[in-house]
Amino acid sequence: MGARREQLLDDLLDPARTALITCECQNGVLGDRAVFPELAQAAAKTGLVEHVRGLAEAARTAGVPVLHCTALRRADGLGANRNARLFAAAARAGTALTPGSAAAALHPDIGADEQRDLVLPRLHGLGPFQDTGLASVLRNLGVRTLVCVGVSVNVALLELTFGAVDAGFQVVLPRDAVAGTPPEYAEAVLTHTLALVATVTEAAAVAARWSGARPATPES
Repeated sequence: MGARREQLLDDLLDPARTALITCECQNGVLGDRAVFPELAQAAAKTGLVEHVRGLAEAARTAGVPVLHCTALRRADGLGANRNARLFAAAARAGTALTPGSAAAALHPDIGADEQRDLVLPRLHGLGPFQDTGLASVLRNLGVRTLVCVGVSVNVALLELTFGAVDAGFQVVLPRDAVAGTPPEYAEAVLTHTLALVATVTEAAAVAARWSGARPATPES
């Protein structure tokens, strides 16, 4: 990595202006009984859960806000989209992300710090930036850069990244803390699409900049 890119990451990842966003890191997405098993398998191959857990721990140590964006669907489907094949496939899956269920909960190896983290669920849409209040929460926190992790590079991570860029935020994507299916397609999207609008790096490079950082002091 060149000196210029190192300086860019240093600037982007200032703990006082950065947030970690996890996307759909839930039992029913990444666990043994995932809605889409192929996606969970792809995430397991990259060590996604381990890398996301490490980033969340480093973020909390550095005073970086951690926000968990989850996808839910009521048992009766009320309020959910029905206008794409993806939604129909999810509705037919043996695992349902119903509010309050074990499947809808965050993966236990990632979890949330109830005292410091924020959890923003949604009942509709393709990703976390669609009418969820995420942008307003981030601005209230004084955030300018989002480190986005989770799944999937196929859909939700795309929506999250494009939505963030459209809203004026910088985006950093650790390639070993995101996943899609098939893996070679996800890699192509990272290289040829997402790298055009975000800074693609590794989880270790992000964590290194947060380790030992002083907790951010809220502005008065």
